[in-house]
Amino acid sequence: MSTTQSEPTTTRADVGPADLAEALAALRERAPLVQCLTNSVVTGWTANVLLAVGAAPAMVDNPREAGDFAAVADGVLINVGTLTESTAEAMKVAARAADEAGTPWVLDPVAVGSLRWRTSLVHELLSSGKPAIVRGNASEVLAVAGGGGGRGVDSLDAPEQATLPARGLSLSGPVVAVSGAVDHIVHEDRLARVRNGNELMTRVTGVGCALGALMSAYAGVTDDPFVAAVAATATLTVAADVAAESASGPGSFAVNLLDELSALEPDALADRVVLA
Repeated sequence: MSTTQSEPTTTRADVGPADLAEALAALRERAPLVQCLTNSVVTGWTANVLLAVGAAPAMVDNPREAGDFAAVADGVLINVGTLTESTAEAMKVAARAADEAGTPWVLDPVAVGSLRWRTSLVHELLSSGKPAIVRGNASEVLAVAGGGGGRGVDSLDAPEQATLPARGLSLSGPVVAVSGAVDHIVHEDRLARVRNGNELMTRVTGVGCALGALMSAYAGVTDDPFVAAVAATATLTVAADVAAESASGPGSFAVNLLDELSALEPDALADRVVLA
């Protein structure tokens, strides 16, 4: 679907390059434990992205253990990409346990809108739980806010079109991160735009899903989910900028991206990030 809604006119970013550098330094120091209930297509890639940046991944996604682990993790990712009855139940259990323990969790509503079961699950998780961050492409965010969604995992909308609905969604609590050519992160009257990134990111399966995991990692080391969402977005896209410089295609880019995430220093993140 598309919309003619435009961005909020009165906003403040309230986050700068120095804040992002501080967040990356904290992540490297604390090595947050991140529980990932994510889709089967991207499990290994997501774990490698977390390891590369300095976090500790744990892919605990069965209903008998998901709650226990969410209570001790530093952050939790719930990504509905390839749902089964078992993983859907585990996601409900993990969200409840995370809320009870005060563990920040990130909801990635992959392909919501046209697929009724996952859409109802996402709305159930939102109505009964308290995610720190909701991350998706523009069509997914619009679908969560009541629209029709995109074409599977592909967005039919630009991030700018989803900013006002994202702002409305954020009034109920979560930071809303809208991924696209320019990433928009929204929370009430706060709006940050991250202008880094490369087109090759769209040609490697799971880059967006890994971004949700990075947000979970950052949420585990900062008290401000808005800073966590911006820092994760900046980390991934700045590393992607550097990785693309020597990549000959998506395969070499994927390898380079892991290397650049590992090599990225806080000062370099602050120097290269483009915020607006």
